[in-house]
Amino acid sequence: MRFFSIIFLVLIFAHIISGQSSTIVIKVTEMETGEALPGANIILEGTEIGGSTDSEGLAELKNIPDGSYRIVVSFVGYRESALEIEVPGVKAVISIELEEEAEELEEVAVTSTRTSRLIKNTPTRVEVIAGEEIGEKINMDPSGIQMILNESTGIQVQQTSALSANSSFRIQGLEGRYTQLLRNGFPLYSGFAGSLSLLQVPPLDLKQVEIIKGSSSTLFGGGAIAGLINLITKSPDPEGELSFLANVTSAGGIDLSGFYSKQFDSFGMTLLFTRNTQKGYDNNDDGFTDLPETGRYTVTPEFVFNISDNSRFFAGGSFTTEIREGGFLPLGQKIYSEKNKSSRFSAQLKYELITSNGNTLAIRNSTGYFNRELTIPSYKFLGSQVSTFTEATYNSSGGSIDWIAGMSVQTESFKDDELQGIRRDFSDLTAGTFIQAAADLSETHSAEAGLRMDYAADYDVYILPRFSLLSRWSSKITTRIGGGFGYKLPTLFTEDAEELFFRNIIPIDKKKLKSEKSLGFNFDINYNDVFIDRIAASVNNMFFYTRINDPLILMFDNSLNTWEFTSFSGYYHTMGLETNIKLSYDHFKLFTGYTFTYVRSEGPESREMPLTPRHKLGLVLFYEVHGDYRIGLEAYYTGEQSLTDGSRGRSYWINGFMIEKHFKEFSLFLNLENFLDVKQQNYGRMYTGSPGNPVFAEIYAPTDGRIINGGIKLKL
Repeated sequence: MRFFSIIFLVLIFAHIISGQSSTIVIKVTEMETGEALPGANIILEGTEIGGSTDSEGLAELKNIPDGSYRIVVSFVGYRESALEIEVPGVKAVISIELEEEAEELEEVAVTSTRTSRLIKNTPTRVEVIAGEEIGEKINMDPSGIQMILNESTGIQVQQTSALSANSSFRIQGLEGRYTQLLRNGFPLYSGFAGSLSLLQVPPLDLKQVEIIKGSSSTLFGGGAIAGLINLITKSPDPEGELSFLANVTSAGGIDLSGFYSKQFDSFGMTLLFTRNTQKGYDNNDDGFTDLPETGRYTVTPEFVFNISDNSRFFAGGSFTTEIREGGFLPLGQKIYSEKNKSSRFSAQLKYELITSNGNTLAIRNSTGYFNRELTIPSYKFLGSQVSTFTEATYNSSGGSIDWIAGMSVQTESFKDDELQGIRRDFSDLTAGTFIQAAADLSETHSAEAGLRMDYAADYDVYILPRFSLLSRWSSKITTRIGGGFGYKLPTLFTEDAEELFFRNIIPIDKKKLKSEKSLGFNFDINYNDVFIDRIAASVNNMFFYTRINDPLILMFDNSLNTWEFTSFSGYYHTMGLETNIKLSYDHFKLFTGYTFTYVRSEGPESREMPLTPRHKLGLVLFYEVHGDYRIGLEAYYTGEQSLTDGSRGRSYWINGFMIEKHFKEFSLFLNLENFLDVKQQNYGRMYTGSPGNPVFAEIYAPTDGRIINGGIKLKL
């Protein structure tokens, strides 16, 4: 009898225990597509109970005591979600949907493709640098945009002056003159105005940077043979923004910036102000500056007027003045120096009208003025450029086909104020019309096509078609393929001319020179997946090819001791691949970018193009607790590259370290750039001859070496 009593009590106790614990099943899906999310993390707050979803997005949590709980679900790349539950009492399967963390960015149409489409649905391959990534680059160098571009795969910032640090940038190995640099779609940095742009464009007001690699002349006219870079600035919003940045460097640099933005009832405005100064800095102790003495001020006001419910008017402008001087220290002795004095002014106007059927009519204009005085011993180059851009477009979106049609007129006038030698004044006028359309061919395929016809008054008529196709093979694999034609009018302002300080270069003969014409295409494949239930991976491979016929080159005439532009009787071509890999695990992010570039000139003198490394590799590891702090470690490898004299430049690694700590209304940052102090001086002399008559080495590696900077960012 006693034995049966014990058995009875055990059974009662087991029944009580089983009544006080439960098992629940959770299904996690993606909000927009409804697809299961394997590898999502699930925890019950206040307990050690948790798990991860399987390949079907399901997770089973067992032995949950009765009570009230808060389920927290997280997944890399998605917003965290939480749900209150009662145990027992929950239904058999709890469904939780997660929203992409990049949702806000995805909802912004990519303006550089000229049609209103989301990034993921755009057939043209567009790279977007936005949000926190821009903030990271600003921490590293708040004075200009060269850091934003130089650390992007497939883009190379090329320094053209050993003393003044003047730089241009190359996409897919092609010189900077083949890339259009835009600001909100306005070509403000073309021709002579492209000089010093990388160093003079402040980044604090940037919302995002859109990069299209490959021929894009159909979109924005001549000059975009290698691609385009569109700097998109912040727009005013009702919440407003007031932010400040102060930065100091170990090389004697000080950067001060302020940005204000606010949208009122029918009026909005933004205002950016920057002051950048740099002392003459010699890192390799050879007597010459590795960073020039610089003083620069920039003011950029922009205004938006909401005239009515369906129309608005935009007016903006920018003014920059700078004095930049490098040479043998101290500069006051004038043993040898290179001095740039420049001023830059631009004004933009835009009117938008939304028609009764929801389409948009837009008329816009920009006018730019750039003046530069370049002085070296016994020579001075002075010049000014006035450029204008006027465009009218009609855009239809929201239907089965998104399309835009328009016409434009672009002018450029350069005045050579050099006191000695031959004057090189010139003017160009180009008028064009274009149409661009995008459509979904099926659930898995989308296409984009465009056609442009430009008439250049002193040259020719150009017919520029382009085409792109997006294919979604599965939820994990997509491909894009596209190509198009391009052209570039002959210009005095090339990297070779810049390195010669424009000295002894005779005027461009429009009757003898041909315009440069190109054909290019890209193909890329993108793969996204989650491995080992916790690691989110994204892999993108792009293959590219571009050919430029009749490229413009500089030739030296020994008899006259002059340089003359001529059309090369051959072609340039560039080919290669870019690989980008992104891995995310909890708070860790690893970015890997590799570029292989092979650029040659084919013709009477076939050769590999100088100053273009075949191999470049970037590795960036970040640990970030959102809203609290982030720590980053980076390493960039640049392979050997051919130099103009036939020799080879050395390969090298550059390493950096960055940390930022966020507080309620401000953050503190510290950046150690190139902390191993890699510089070209390590591999050979930077100049030969005497300090008063130096001959500088061709630049292929950093000249400034280790730089430590730090500062504070306030957002009120």
